[in-house]
Amino acid sequence: MSESLEDKTVVIVGAGPGFGRTLALRAAERGATVVVAARTASRLDGIVDEVRAAGGRAIAAAVDATEPESVRALRETVAQHTDAVHGLVYSAFAVPSMKPLAQTDHEQISRGIDLSVLGALRATQEFTPLLEAGGAQGDETQGDGAQGEEVQGDGAHRSPSSVVMMASAVIHHSRERYAGYKIAKTALVALGHSLATELGPRGIRVNTVAPGYIYGDTLRAYFEHLATKYGGTVEDVYEHTAAKMDLRRLPSEREIVDPVLFLLSDAASAVTGQTLTVDCGEFHT
Repeated sequence: MSESLEDKTVVIVGAGPGFGRTLALRAAERGATVVVAARTASRLDGIVDEVRAAGGRAIAAAVDATEPESVRALRETVAQHTDAVHGLVYSAFAVPSMKPLAQTDHEQISRGIDLSVLGALRATQEFTPLLEAGGAQGDETQGDGAQGEEVQGDGAHRSPSSVVMMASAVIHHSRERYAGYKIAKTALVALGHSLATELGPRGIRVNTVAPGYIYGDTLRAYFEHLATKYGGTVEDVYEHTAAKMDLRRLPSEREIVDPVLFLLSDAASAVTGQTLTVDCGEFHT
């Protein structure tokens, strides 16, 4: 099965300047038409310009995932360009409250759940008809026989479309101050399980990806802050953090994006209802 995204349309909800930008560029490189959607229109224009400059196809659309009408408008915009969507990536993010639960306002937790969980549900609900159409358009593939031969008839199936929701490796620990964020991301994983069961018969796969640290501009800036606050260098902070990983390093943005591209592709046509942790071996599940 191919990891190409040729002739596929992929919608990225929450296409920020780091992960979202890299995902859009890499998906377009593999042949996809990418729809980048987020609240900050100026960021989207920059991503679209980069994709097009590299020879890819991209569309920008504003969306607020916490507003049902905005998500519906996004779907209507996409439907003006295509009658089928083959991939939906939900990566909308806001900086969470970093306080112990005893000091966290319930409204902060509610906002996190609204954006991370209900936003993903809104987007998936709106795009289900287009995703179903995308799965129906997939190439027929053949199942393997008992001896590995290709078989016809009952072994043939369509390649389903794919929903990938971005969780976090925070689901694997209970460190102080991360509780509100963990509540939302753990609920997102549960949502993915239920959607996989409900949408599978309609030719739609649903999976979540749980990144650990993502070493890009944002994290480097945070490490610079820590180095200034506590003394030492950015390299010292990096090495201290990476010491907890089996690979003794942090994953790059591209190393988070590539597993998402795999899950979007026909190479993952039998993978659904799963959570893939990408963290260089910080947690074992």
